[in-house]
Amino acid sequence: MNKEFEVLKEALGEAGKIAKKYYGKIGYDLKGRGNLVTKADFESQKKITQIISSAFPSHAFLAEEKQPGLNCEGRFKWVIDPIDGTANYAHTFPHSGISVALTDKGIPVLGGVLDFSRDEMFYAQKGKGAFLNGKKIHVSKIAKLEDSLLVTGFPFERKDIEFVHIPVFKNFLMICHDVRRTGAASLDLCWTAAGRLDGYWEFSLNPWDVCAGKLILEEAGGRVSGFDGKPWRRLETYGAQTVASNAKIHGQMIKVIRETLGDK
Repeated sequence: MNKEFEVLKEALGEAGKIAKKYYGKIGYDLKGRGNLVTKADFESQKKITQIISSAFPSHAFLAEEKQPGLNCEGRFKWVIDPIDGTANYAHTFPHSGISVALTDKGIPVLGGVLDFSRDEMFYAQKGKGAFLNGKKIHVSKIAKLEDSLLVTGFPFERKDIEFVHIPVFKNFLMICHDVRRTGAASLDLCWTAAGRLDGYWEFSLNPWDVCAGKLILEEAGGRVSGFDGKPWRRLETYGAQTVASNAKIHGQMIKVIRETLGDK
């Protein structure tokens, strides 16, 4: 998979140049409450799909932004978030990522996330480990939830925030060292893979938010599942319920979520 990896690196690098070019220089539009989009999102995605299509004309795409003429059906599908953390990006908060993954029959086999603010590229190939700028990374060794540093995010749709999301957040906060809310799911997964964080949970994400990060975290020794503890099955539903961890505290995290939610 050398060619695919080289194309992935090229696509991330060129998209990163676009993100840097527009950073702090453009406004944004709204796709919904709290759901921002910028010119950089569209140009980044267009550049990524052009690079990949040139190398692999038959490959398909699952991408966040609408792009006319994009092939969406095929065995090999690239899953793209051109700028994950657009709200951060639009407000010049330096924490956003470009996420690209290649799937084979719906299974992630190659993934990369570029943090263009820090010039950090996380990547993984199925069965070959996870890396940050060429150096192998591993999850943390924290074994108890009370010793952990966690991260989460809230969905754009805020109707359930008071009765669902805040109670879960509160119960984790009362147990662990602390909880962060950074606003970029792809980087939350990668930072957990690198041992900077110990666990992560979130509701209502999309496949492009998590596909690359899932592979990177699992290749670093971590675990990703739904709130029921079961692995994700269908690419189209990736991220609907996300619990990600260093594997050691995974069951403890699921217990907190399930006890808080009850039958919700």
